[in-house]
Amino acid sequence: MQENYFIEQVKRGNTHAFKYIVANHQKLVVHIVGRIVLERDEIEDVCQEVFIKVYQKIVEFKGESKFSTWIASIAYHQSLNYLRKKRRLNETSFDEDTAILNIPTAITPEQIFTSNEMKRNVKLIVESLPLAYRTVITLFYLEEFSYPEIVQITGMAEGTIKSHLFRARNLLKEKLMNSVLKEK
Repeated sequence: MQENYFIEQVKRGNTHAFKYIVANHQKLVVHIVGRIVLERDEIEDVCQEVFIKVYQKIVEFKGESKFSTWIASIAYHQSLNYLRKKRRLNETSFDEDTAILNIPTAITPEQIFTSNEMKRNVKLIVESLPLAYRTVITLFYLEEFSYPEIVQITGMAEGTIKSHLFRARNLLKEKLMNSVLKEK
């Protein structure tokens, strides 16, 4: 696998190979950090810290898990450590999705507005979830990690993860229904 080649190159001191690793995992790190950290500037800082730690610790990566799981674990823990330092564990945010929106030409401006409003409402609702719920929702649905991978990333028990997902889905459903009812 090409990624293993770059990992080995970085372990041997090839700093140019690290650019591949950063480029390949940047979106994952931004998603995880963005769901935990508040300010956009802070997100960038924490992402830089994550990749510095990845570079420093890459010799410790033994391949016992997927590399993306290992990096996600570093991003998760680095984000929590950052919040602990800032003493703002209850004040977190949901980062804007950096993907470019491809809009078919047949869609009307009204449909685009309605779609953007719905995305904004969902973002705000997810933002209001407790940190643990938001974290497992992000890892499971957006990053598509399996339960065992989320266990490795967060250190939570699998039963806790399943419970958080169940509760988070119920809260999302309830808040979305309330949001829709308010609009009517």
